[in-house]
Amino acid sequence: MRNKEKIVKIAAVGEVMVELAPQKVQSGGATLMAQSFAGDTYNTAVYMARNGVEVGYVTLLGDDLFSEQMLEQMRLEGIDTSAIVRRPGRCPGLYAIQNSADGERQFTYWRGESPARELFAEADARAPLQSYLQGMDYLYLSGITAAIMAPQAREHLLAFLAEFRRGGGRVAFDSNYRPRLWHSRDEARQVVAAFLEQTDIALLTFEDEQALWGDRNAGRCLERNGRYRLAELVLKRGADSVLLHYDGELSAIAVPPVSEIVDTTGAGDAFNAGYLAARLQGEEPESAVSAGNRCAAAVIRHRGAIIPAAQYACGVSSGGQPARLVRA
Repeated sequence: MRNKEKIVKIAAVGEVMVELAPQKVQSGGATLMAQSFAGDTYNTAVYMARNGVEVGYVTLLGDDLFSEQMLEQMRLEGIDTSAIVRRPGRCPGLYAIQNSADGERQFTYWRGESPARELFAEADARAPLQSYLQGMDYLYLSGITAAIMAPQAREHLLAFLAEFRRGGGRVAFDSNYRPRLWHSRDEARQVVAAFLEQTDIALLTFEDEQALWGDRNAGRCLERNGRYRLAELVLKRGADSVLLHYDGELSAIAVPPVSEIVDTTGAGDAFNAGYLAARLQGEEPESAVSAGNRCAAAVIRHRGAIIPAAQYACGVSSGGQPARLVRA
């Protein structure tokens, strides 16, 4: 029976960046770019908020105009920004998108001085941050969150996640492997494995798993991740069916075909948002996968990771409308 008095809260941890997305090619060959804000866990936070979830975002920003605009945008999306700390004289990272004819994307990044790289690094900042996170029911983070952090900061975060889970909190994690963020693939493997040890809901992408671990097929990927004590394992495979391992059972949920794909940027992040929003709102895992598919389908029909709210209508509940957020 659901407890209708308890609103379930989730915090996403990571980095939000300035995004440049191509809009059209002008005469002479120059590409007109649209400026927005995005980042993998940030994208998921936005779409969870649009689906009725009470969500906070945790990052470090600068004191520049872009950082101010980011905070304002989060507030407009209904995201709690009270745990975000601003660093004087700093500014966020930036990335640009390039798309192929089928909507697939490539990224170019400028993020070396991003203050988000200092998450969990300073002792005096950790105590208030951890106090904020302890007030959450769920935490969401990614391989990119882990990759941009200093090694010692990662250890502090991992120790906190273990404490958080011992207290009844749950952790959702997307491995989101970006080779350029790591010194080596071996380092990435060690860190991702350590985070999976502290994960309840794993939201993985087969393409990333292949690149990181060399899995020949999905079966090998599921077998390898079976070593972790995951309550739920979701394996996204592009247009192929999503594989779900839950309660000892393996299911394959079809991905409905999507026409007029424009840009696949943020597809996995939107899927994660739909899945998590549905689960936190009491939907069963298979229904949550379908919700994730609907959210991803809405996003890939538009350019950029965050599409206008008016064009994002993919309610996560089986009835097509966001359900009230309650703990099951």
